[in-house]
Amino acid sequence: MKNIAIFISGRGTNLQAIIDYFRQSTVAQVALVFSNKKDAYGLIRAKRANIPTFSFARGDFNTRDEFIKKLKKLLSEHRIDIIALAGYTRKVPPEIIQEYRHRIVNIHPALLPFFGGKGFYGIEVHRRVLASGMKLSGVTIHFVNEEYDRGEIIYQECVPILFGDTPETLQARVLEREHYLYPRIIEKLATGKISVIDNKVRIDGQID
Repeated sequence: MKNIAIFISGRGTNLQAIIDYFRQSTVAQVALVFSNKKDAYGLIRAKRANIPTFSFARGDFNTRDEFIKKLKKLLSEHRIDIIALAGYTRKVPPEIIQEYRHRIVNIHPALLPFFGGKGFYGIEVHRRVLASGMKLSGVTIHFVNEEYDRGEIIYQECVPILFGDTPETLQARVLEREHYLYPRIIEKLATGKISVIDNKVRIDGQID
C-alpha cells in the first residue's frame, strides 16, 4: 500500500476526487493533506474523510531551513511514497523535489507548455486561454521539477473550447476531466506503471 500526500492551497476539488477514488483501494491511500493556507477548504474535505491534515507556510518559521526540516519530517513520519499537487500555489522546495524525483506530480488546467509558469493557476489560466483565441484547451499531468510547470509531461488530454465559453464554463469542463484523469494517473504511478527513461515518460496500459 503506497502512501500519498496531497498538497493543496484552496477548495480541493481534485483532492476530493482523489480521496473518493482511493477510498476502497488496495493499491494506495491518501495518508496526509498539507496546505500552505490554514483556511483552505480542502482541509475540511480531508478532515471529513478522517485524513490527517497539516497547515504551515514558510512565513511561519524564522528560517527557510526550519520550514524544510518540518516538511521533510512530516513526509517521513507518514512514510509518504508519492506527492500529488492539487491546486498547490507555492513552489515546492528543491530539497523535496530531489527526494521525490519522479514521485511528485502536478495537474495543470491547460495544454503545457502553453499557459504555464509562475502565476498561471486557477481561473487565470482559462482567462488567458480564451483571450488567446485558441480552439482547444485541456489537461496536463506532469512530474514536478525545479521550474514551474516544466517537468516531464506524463499525460495530456484535449478539451474543446465552445462558442460562448467563459472562463468559468471552460474551467468546469476542464475540471471534470481533471477529476477523472488525475486519480488514475496517480494509481499508475503507485503501481509502477509509469517510468522515465532518458527524459521520456512511458505509461503501461490504458487510462481506463
